[in-house]
Amino acid sequence: MDAVTPLVVSLTDARSRDERIVGGKVAKLSRLVSSGCRVPAGFCLTIAAYESFVRHGDIETAIRMELGRKSLDTMRWEELWDAALRIRSVFVSHGLPDHLQHALGEALEQLGEQGLLAVRSSALGEDSGNLSFAGLHESVTDVRGEDAVVKAVRLVWASLWSDASLLYRRELGLDPASSRMAVLVQRMVHADRSGVAFGEDPRGGNRGRAIIEAVPGPCRLLVDGASDPDRWEIERQSREVLSWRPGQREHLEETARPEPLLASDDLGEILDAVETIEELFGWSPDVEWTGRTASLTILQARPITTAAPDPDEERRRSMSLRPADARLRELRGRVADTLIPELEAEGQRFSEESIEPFDDARLADAIEQRSASLERWKKIYWDEFIPFAHGVRRLAVYYNDAVGPDDPYEFVGLLQKQPLLAARRNLAIHDLARRLAGNPALRDSLEAILADHDGPWVWSPIRQNLLRHSGGEDFADEFEELSRRFLDITYEQTRFQQAPEPILRNLLELSQVGRATAEASTRATDAAELEERLLRAVGNDHRDEAIEMITIGRLSWKLRDDDNLLVSRIESQLLRAVEVAVQRLRSAGRVVGEARPGVKAVPAVVRALRDPDSGLLEITEAQGPVAQTSPSASSEVPRQLVGQPASPGLATGTLRVVRDPKDLGAFRQGEILLCDAIQPTMTHLAMLAAAIIERRGGMLIHGAIIARELGIPCVNGISDATRLLRTGEMVTVDGYLGIVTVGAPELDLELHTAE
Repeated sequence: MDAVTPLVVSLTDARSRDERIVGGKVAKLSRLVSSGCRVPAGFCLTIAAYESFVRHGDIETAIRMELGRKSLDTMRWEELWDAALRIRSVFVSHGLPDHLQHALGEALEQLGEQGLLAVRSSALGEDSGNLSFAGLHESVTDVRGEDAVVKAVRLVWASLWSDASLLYRRELGLDPASSRMAVLVQRMVHADRSGVAFGEDPRGGNRGRAIIEAVPGPCRLLVDGASDPDRWEIERQSREVLSWRPGQREHLEETARPEPLLASDDLGEILDAVETIEELFGWSPDVEWTGRTASLTILQARPITTAAPDPDEERRRSMSLRPADARLRELRGRVADTLIPELEAEGQRFSEESIEPFDDARLADAIEQRSASLERWKKIYWDEFIPFAHGVRRLAVYYNDAVGPDDPYEFVGLLQKQPLLAARRNLAIHDLARRLAGNPALRDSLEAILADHDGPWVWSPIRQNLLRHSGGEDFADEFEELSRRFLDITYEQTRFQQAPEPILRNLLELSQVGRATAEASTRATDAAELEERLLRAVGNDHRDEAIEMITIGRLSWKLRDDDNLLVSRIESQLLRAVEVAVQRLRSAGRVVGEARPGVKAVPAVVRALRDPDSGLLEITEAQGPVAQTSPSASSEVPRQLVGQPASPGLATGTLRVVRDPKDLGAFRQGEILLCDAIQPTMTHLAMLAAAIIERRGGMLIHGAIIARELGIPCVNGISDATRLLRTGEMVTVDGYLGIVTVGAPELDLELHTAE
């Protein structure tokens, strides 16, 4: 970009500028203006304006830091989302340099203050034949006043670095560091009809037919999927309407036939515009328009990009996990009012069913019923529970855009003290540990019982031993109540109710912890104060909208934790039925192997129950999850492992790798917890940890949130951590920089060398 490149050009003058200065969208609209098409008046903040802004705020450094921490190719979508949120926060929190603010003010004055404005992206390569970026970059409509325009411009610039944009660029092999964004500011045109038009069927296969879609009101209702459009298929040469499908209309009787939103003259005017654009550019267009007949206005024109399967599975999945606000509201009602109560009731029904007296055929039926239930709920989990969890991320963006906090994760304080199932369980565990701490003799007895116990880890013999000690009966009763209420769950296909040793060992360890860590840290800003901060920022006009965002965010956070535990209860009840069956078959001499059966054993167990002549049933450890291999003693481990800074703080300690229930029970206070990812079934373990390291990355996964609540450091997104590191190693966790240092701290090494 040379020194004389202007910061602002009018839409009329943009035609004389290189597309590398004004971006794809502005370049095309400027040519349409010159050809006589009606286009809303406006101006362009050029690529030079973007570059001036990122240089002024040293935003380039922040972007390099976020994208340089790990290779883009190795980042999970959660990590990309986090990086995008932090970059967006940097854009939102920085003001425009004086010379750019002045240039923008002059352009707005020349455009005229009257009416509302639209602020839209015009990135390099955007709206080209092979790089559409359709829907990836931000558009902000109904903007009024200079301050609001500045805010909208920064949001549009920031959308260049959204997770969707980063995934798309990664898929295409583009270098994000070379990305630049011009911005188009235009007058809003309010018309009673808007829509899109395609010069040919975008699905391919018929170049002689045009497609026109229309909705009542602004075009964004169609683009965002908020309104179902009327749809016409038209023969280009004869202009004969081949088909018309009316859109679904609200407040219209089912038996009433709706009138078409567009008349034949309207369709003809749109087809004329399509042909003008096609002749001007030499390609069949995808056009966004508003208004009818003589008032028809072109909002955007780009080449048709034929829909094709997305080759990037991660991008497809991540896009499906970003439902629009209307979909979030729909999910809110369905998930909270229907699915979660149904899931909870189904788990309760299974747990109350006495299956032990069933004959073999009925027991096989019970196992198949539970197995089908688990598969059904897993599908619902991925199709509806996980997308609804986006409500937390939507709240994050909404809060940060409105408030502009220094800490992009300040919004997490809004989620404090939600009545999560896991939080209630952890408090119950902590209360029982405190009672154990108040009875040192009983605590010592329990420790001796666990040390001397010989045989399968089941509750009955442990209880019998406890009854011999003072206070043992009360403790046993309280543990059984804890188990009944909260421990009908699984961890790595082990039922805590069937194998309570890890929880009992955790209780012993917690009973020796002097500090109360079960509740969230009070150092964080109070949730009510953050809520008031957001409401002040959005003003009275958006108060109801903000309250709805908070409500959806809190509910999605609570349910995304609860749904894990409730689905785990279904799995627990499936394993319970399988265990009853295997015990019966084992007593009959029809089982080989002493391993505890997992979910994968279900078909073989059912077959054995239904067919007495099916032969011996072999139960092996392989029917559980395959554990990640530990490094050999000769493996070379880097001095430092780099991940994401998920919770601030610095801690040094002995590492404990947690892969299975045995590791869970072996965890000791003050150790560094390393796992694939903290699950809701094991969050109580964080109360003992000095720091947390996770293989999975993301600021909104459980480990990160819990670490921030407890005020301990957390680094996640270290993909090789569980492969490279071993239990017993000394590590230092730097939650400020996202670095795990292996071995003694540098100061210790210096002192050792000096000796």
